[in-house]
Amino acid sequence: MQLTDLTAGRLLDGYRKGEFSPVEVTEQALERARRIQPEVNAFVRLTEEDALAGARESEARWRRGEPAGLVDGVPVTVKDLLLLRGHPTLRGSRTVPERGSWDEDAPPVARLRAHGAVFLGKTTTPEYGWKGVTDSPLTGITRNPSDPTRTAGGSSGGSAAAVALGAGPLSLGTDGGGSIRIPAAFCGIFGLKPTYGRVPLYPASAFGTLSHTGPMTRDAADAALLLDVIGTPDPRDWSALPPAPGSFTEALREGVRGLRVAYSPTLGGQVAVRPAVAAAVRRAVAALADLGAYVEEADPDFSDPVDAFHTLWFTGAARLTQSFSPRRRRLLDPGLREICAQGARASALDYLAAVDVRVNLGRRMGRFHERYDLLVTPTVPLTAFEAGREVPRGSAHRRWTGWTPFTYPFNLTQQPAASVPVGVDGEGLPVGMQIVAARHRDDLVLRAAHALYEAGLPLSGTVAPAGD
Repeated sequence: MQLTDLTAGRLLDGYRKGEFSPVEVTEQALERARRIQPEVNAFVRLTEEDALAGARESEARWRRGEPAGLVDGVPVTVKDLLLLRGHPTLRGSRTVPERGSWDEDAPPVARLRAHGAVFLGKTTTPEYGWKGVTDSPLTGITRNPSDPTRTAGGSSGGSAAAVALGAGPLSLGTDGGGSIRIPAAFCGIFGLKPTYGRVPLYPASAFGTLSHTGPMTRDAADAALLLDVIGTPDPRDWSALPPAPGSFTEALREGVRGLRVAYSPTLGGQVAVRPAVAAAVRRAVAALADLGAYVEEADPDFSDPVDAFHTLWFTGAARLTQSFSPRRRRLLDPGLREICAQGARASALDYLAAVDVRVNLGRRMGRFHERYDLLVTPTVPLTAFEAGREVPRGSAHRRWTGWTPFTYPFNLTQQPAASVPVGVDGEGLPVGMQIVAARHRDDLVLRAAHALYEAGLPLSGTVAPAGD
């Protein structure tokens, strides 16, 4: 049995029954991480000594029958935008000095540590998480587990590749415009952007309240487990929500029967979707209906808010780099440097106009969810394209938002949204379906995704590396 192929839930069951130990699991996960790194480049660094020490401590607790928490002994990876105590957080940038004490955990990392998780290492990100693919001046290109000539997506591409290839079943990603969902779709795993504030964030993102932190996992059950751990308030985040009213894991059993699902294949004709993507999503939507959901084709009432998103995103980037010297600025990814300059030219009135668009979009989606419990769309309208590019070759768009029109609107509205794998295209590349719910209804997103996993529709989420 390959322990690296098991979900967190299955690992915990094995620990409970004494079938294997956290040390065995961690050793295999680290070996897998070392083996995949040369080809896919998922890691900034592995924290091997800490991981093995944590695994030994976990093993002793399990032997005593005293696990520390919900994920004791489970290997976890952390996107390198989130603080991990004792290790640098370089944010994909040559502008961040490695020296320093690094003596603090981000809130979700602290929660995982309290629950006994084993930290394998930090995963790659584009510089400051600014775009929907994962390459940076610091760490180079992160590649797709299914085809290394293709992108893993971004900005949580390292986390997605690590989970897909068995280097830990749980990972923490961040999502400011699709950065959990895009790589989840491209790599064939599950990724959830929770309701804003459900998972506390510290330090605050330069991109403000667009940015969410959430689970990247093999399936929805593992994501629910992870959200039960990390979805509690932290005093360092003034915008954090109060504790959830119940367990997300317990909610999974309620299924989808009776839920009202709106299926919007193209957002009312606004998005051109590749035929293979459209077909896979359509089959998954039919499966929801077979499971008892009430499904109808319906489009949310909004036009593409990309200009408002750009204003908020680009001004956040400009603020992030405002104090940089000319020498330090020259170290930046050229694309990031370009949007910083564009954001710096925006006025306060431009910013407030973008906020108005956001408020109106949130109102429209609030009304939409009075009629429908869930909205279903493709996650992205295409499958993974050539690695090392911000946009597909031949695209009419300059920025990554040109091929992600299904994802960033729901960062503006702060709604929970997930990508679930629903098949592959003719080249064997994964296809993702997005499931969206009203704010604070993360449970509905997880229930629907879990029902699909239980029905056996999506991909397994694990791709064997070469040689297995």
